[in-house]
Amino acid sequence: MMEQVGKVIKADSDGWVTVEVEMKSACSHCSQSESCGTSAISKAFSARVQQFSLPATQAYSPGTLLKLGLPESVVLKAAALVYLLPLLGLFIGGMVGSMLATALDINADASSAIWGVLAALAAWRLGKARAVAMEHDAQPVILANLGTPLVSEPSHCQC
Repeated sequence: MMEQVGKVIKADSDGWVTVEVEMKSACSHCSQSESCGTSAISKAFSARVQQFSLPATQAYSPGTLLKLGLPESVVLKAAALVYLLPLLGLFIGGMVGSMLATALDINADASSAIWGVLAALAAWRLGKARAVAMEHDAQPVILANLGTPLVSEPSHCQC
């Protein structure tokens, strides 16, 4: 289970809470963050914030910190779709291009390359759309109530 801390921004009487989660980059967490180009680029962009509406079994007040969980299988399946499907498309497109080149008596290398790239792009778009739908359908769950923060959080991070 992947875990993330979120802050309740709204709670309604129907048993639903709206939680805001700051999506953090993996950069700046290793010892090489000072000399890493990727870390410098990630620091240049502000952190993304996402909001979720979740069913709650108890009442939470705005400002309450909650530990949220999302099954790792959802993230792994989405990553497999986005990365492996285009690779499969590249191979299948290359084979189709090669067969068409043989049948039409044209340059097999160019045909294979063009069909491979086109099939990889089509497979990537398909995989991305399916991964977004899969992640959208996955509902995070509330694992724990962490209480309210002792001090207000600063508006900017000097990570």
